[in-house]
Amino acid sequence: MEEQKLDFSLPQKKAPRNTAVVALTAILIALLGLVVFNLYVTLAGRQTVSSGLPSRFSAKQAEELATKLAQRNLYAQAVKVWQGYLAGANLTDAERAKTLFHIATLLEKDGSYGDAVEYYYRSESAARIPELESSIKSGVAGCLEKLGRFSALRYELMERTSLKKDAGPEQKVVAEIGPEKITAADLDALIENSIDDQLLSLSQFMPPEQLSEQKKKALEQYKKPQLRQQFLHKRLAQEVLYRQAIEQGLSDKPETKRLLDDLGREVLSQQMMDQQLASKIHITETDLKTYYEANKGKFVEDVNDPNIPPRQKTFDEARQQAAMSLMNEKRRDVQQQFIEEMMDKYGVIIHYSVMGTGKQDPDE
Repeated sequence: MEEQKLDFSLPQKKAPRNTAVVALTAILIALLGLVVFNLYVTLAGRQTVSSGLPSRFSAKQAEELATKLAQRNLYAQAVKVWQGYLAGANLTDAERAKTLFHIATLLEKDGSYGDAVEYYYRSESAARIPELESSIKSGVAGCLEKLGRFSALRYELMERTSLKKDAGPEQKVVAEIGPEKITAADLDALIENSIDDQLLSLSQFMPPEQLSEQKKKALEQYKKPQLRQQFLHKRLAQEVLYRQAIEQGLSDKPETKRLLDDLGREVLSQQMMDQQLASKIHITETDLKTYYEANKGKFVEDVNDPNIPPRQKTFDEARQQAAMSLMNEKRRDVQQQFIEEMMDKYGVIIHYSVMGTGKQDPDE
């Protein structure tokens, strides 16, 4: 029988909980929860602001708010309201089309004509709404006209009035360069860009309505098939010669680089002058009438009968001619003054005695 040993050791006491640690842990957990909650609220708020309108808004509420903003000419803000509603609401195709149409009309009122055309087209793509078709047609046409995209406007009208549903006339191929194809739309774009380049020197100081009228007249000329063909042939000739020059490495020759540098200087100097002319030439209606009255002899129309004196043009008849004449006079004055200022700025000295022109040198 084993002898039982008695355990005279004292029982160990359990370590008491550190109440400070427990309290600190609880506080940290509470703070973490508060941070997470604030982060959620912030992100939710940002999402609501970025969308422009909470998704719980109804179409009626969105329309009321957008209408109120539009009535105060805050069209961009009204657009954001509709865009927010569009992003958050579950809409049918017809409802989406109508909302996109609302956005398009507001963008047009705001002067964002390119964006307006995009949203008019988006509205059509979402759903065909018969009662909106006429408004979309006139809206797109008006925006393209205000943008000065007359070729695009012509094709837009042709496409909407054409009974054919196949490829539009603008997609007809008028020329090919190897695998590349040039469509009628491409040709019109080239013609329009060429006219824009020709009018560039006038665009900065000619009233927009006059500039638009000049462009319309120029584009009208190119409706003639013969002129379109001549332009196309000239453009193709230029393109193939350019490609051959690149292939032969003409662009790397020193004389070519020098010529390109000279042309670049000419273009930049002309743009600099045009900028000065635009900032300093301002012709008002009063200026035109005063000029017309002082120079009536310039604005007459010859008649076939030598016994009858030339007919005096009225101001309205001579308005365009008077504007161009007055502008040319002002242009010469501004150009001369600005060039003299720039020569003084950069220290230009011309030694006329060396040139043999007979003029006196500035330092004599």
